[in-house]
Amino acid sequence: MTHSLEPKFHQTPFPLLRRSPKSPRPISIRCGGTTRELRSRLDSIKNTQKLTEAMKLVAAAKVRRAQEAVINSRPFSQSLAQFLHFITQQIQRDDIDFPFLNPRPIRKVAVVVFTGDRGLCGGFNASVIKKAETRLAELKDLDLGHTLISIGKKGNSHFRRRSDVEVDRFITGCGGVPTVKDAQTIADIVFSLFISEEVDKVETIYTKFVSLLKSEPVIETLLPLLGEGEAMGDGGFRLTTAKGKLTVEREGKRGEVGEISPLLEFEQDPVQILDGMMALYLNSQILRCLQESMASEVAARMNAMSNASENAMELKKSVSVAYNRERQAKITGEILEIVAGAEALQGF
Repeated sequence: MTHSLEPKFHQTPFPLLRRSPKSPRPISIRCGGTTRELRSRLDSIKNTQKLTEAMKLVAAAKVRRAQEAVINSRPFSQSLAQFLHFITQQIQRDDIDFPFLNPRPIRKVAVVVFTGDRGLCGGFNASVIKKAETRLAELKDLDLGHTLISIGKKGNSHFRRRSDVEVDRFITGCGGVPTVKDAQTIADIVFSLFISEEVDKVETIYTKFVSLLKSEPVIETLLPLLGEGEAMGDGGFRLTTAKGKLTVEREGKRGEVGEISPLLEFEQDPVQILDGMMALYLNSQILRCLQESMASEVAARMNAMSNASENAMELKKSVSVAYNRERQAKITGEILEIVAGAEALQGF
């Protein structure tokens, strides 16, 4: 006697397990087909989210102090630069020779690039390096010599691989809270290069802090103290060939600077005053660049970690859906096998 053992799969005893046609389609996750692999990936995403959340909180705690340091240092730097501009106007009227004031023919330019020591901060380091690369290419097109002073591990690792870029030195150890000692070290290097006439112009490339959501790399002239106010620290400058001549062009507006009061008298010679203030000027400008770069880096890291946390949360939801579907399919398959076996045993 022959019995039919064909299971009746066309009638499933669990109609509630069918997917509703109106339910949204989940995101496809390609990470194997086993629940163990999905579970492992889900645990990895959860650990990553915890890490990004912790880094976001640390960056948020640092960004307030960095922002306050930038805001507090700007008035002093701007006031000092304005006063130096007043003195340079007086020197120009008296036709006095001063090495930091009179621009000499530009043959070589020193470029000071400020980058960070760590990554995980979005495009912060990449934007500064790109700005520096563009500037070096412009100097090369103008047939001008250039040397680089790289500050920060990320910039150092990039320019070490560039055999066509002359680097005067690499400086590290400024990745923490900027101090006057750090600025003094860089200022001494810049001062020695300019006063020994190894370079004829010094430019700084750093990331200017605008807000917690915005920062932009800028180029500013540090030396010489040109009479038109290029040392004001409130705009970028670039070398151009206007009408076939090498000139300096301002990329931003300069603040209004009043005339020297007729009641202002100098007890000492203006040259001595300016010479004594040069060290303070260099230190304050470089310290401001370090603080602006630090604030921009911390803000960029906070935003990057916030976006990473949100992406991890979305990915965790997608992997959870895929994991639940895989587990449900496995349970459903086992139940169908039991039902099919029960159907087969009914004929005996």
